[in-house]
Amino acid sequence: MKCSASIRVKYDKNLHECLLPEVHERDRCSMALEKTGDMLIININSKDAVALRATMNSITQMLSIYESTGDKNG
Repeated sequence: MKCSASIRVKYDKNLHECLLPEVHERDRCSMALEKTGDMLIININSKDAVALRATMNSITQMLSIYESTGDKNG
């Protein structure tokens, strides 16, 4: 079953740079970043729900860490 998800967050250059190493295209899952206006869109496409969940967990963990240690103005 093919799955996809998009996460939208307010654009922040530092967050964008933190997420760049996570951008990948592997056998079961791919992730891409897109800046649209003042939003950063994280697009995930996977071949199965397990791969989608693993990638989502990785991204949400990074967002949580960034939120707690990163931008103190947002």
